[in-house]
Amino acid sequence: MTPSPLPVIRLKPKANARAIRHGAPWVFDNELVTDRRTKAIAPGSIAVLEDAGREPLALVAVNPNSRIMARVLDLDTGAEIGADWLRRRLAAALALREKLYDAPFYRLIHAEGDGLPGVVIDRFGDVAVIQPNAAWAEGLLPELVAALREVTGVTTVLKNAGGRARGLEGLDDVSAVLEGAAPEGPVEVPMNGAVYMADLTGGQKTGLFYDQRPNHAFAARMAKGARVLDVFSHVGGFSLAALAAGAESALAVDGSEPALELARGGADRTGSGERFETRKADAFEALAALAEEGARFDMVICDPPAFAPSKQALEAGLRAYERVARLAAPLVAEGGILALCSCSHAADLAKFRSACLRGIGRAGRAGPLIYTGFAGPDHPQHPNLAETAYLKALFFRL
Repeated sequence: MTPSPLPVIRLKPKANARAIRHGAPWVFDNELVTDRRTKAIAPGSIAVLEDAGREPLALVAVNPNSRIMARVLDLDTGAEIGADWLRRRLAAALALREKLYDAPFYRLIHAEGDGLPGVVIDRFGDVAVIQPNAAWAEGLLPELVAALREVTGVTTVLKNAGGRARGLEGLDDVSAVLEGAAPEGPVEVPMNGAVYMADLTGGQKTGLFYDQRPNHAFAARMAKGARVLDVFSHVGGFSLAALAAGAESALAVDGSEPALELARGGADRTGSGERFETRKADAFEALAALAEEGARFDMVICDPPAFAPSKQALEAGLRAYERVARLAAPLVAEGGILALCSCSHAADLAKFRSACLRGIGRAGRAGPLIYTGFAGPDHPQHPNLAETAYLKALFFRL
């Protein structure tokens, strides 16, 4: 057998080689033999991972500067990581999305869930926004963009470099237009009967959060004739879907005026602008103020940013989720719906649910949990990676 020209890295004797064979996608620095040669491997290099007995396990992308020192790309150590390999992964991801959605608006690549570790690609018609959040993807970016255009037919590719993960990989935060021309204004995205306005160059993340689509749909189903409060609304995710489904009114609260402006544009474009109001405010202050005003809503939805983005932030994050529930519950009319969401992977479902129940109880309210939602199927979970199952949405009837 011809020896591989690729560098070789090796697991320590006590590391769990079986987990890698069964699909675990990450290898941490403390699981590897890290001699001078290993530490000198250039970030983003492709290497062969061996077990402690020198048996090849997988092809991995190496970054000696990251705690996740190796990301599994392929269990076939004879595979060639290049243009053809990228095309195959992209084509498989596209085939799934085309079964799921009638229009080309979705998350096309969800990192490890689609076999491209650290890579996120959201599609907006003929525009794709890519987040190469791992060094190997940054190194292969020209090949990735060419394969993306070939497989999907998109004409514009934007790079969003704002993700926290890029800093952990030692990558820059410089966004760019990689192909085509950036849209001159917000892009219209049809979803759940509403039209959303996505700012693909100046907005949060890639411009829109596709992950909540099924939870927007559930809320919309419950919203006919309802007065809706959408807190941490971003561009109006829950409120616009509710209005499109016949909600009587919706109030969107967010700290970002540009996001609220996009929400108003979406409401107008959907034909529900007259039933839509916005309030620029700190969410916690707005919830307290609405309680003082004696406001009541048939549906209250709170979809905050990640309060627990890491294990170190978990306890503080859970207290914040409890506080949201405590402040939101009194605003729900008798028999109404309270929806509480978390996008923190560090707060698993059980911990998040407990925090929400504590907050609801401290507000003197109670009621059954009627629906638990997760990210949509264009955000496939990697079965061996809890981080890909980050989104939770709990709907209570109070």
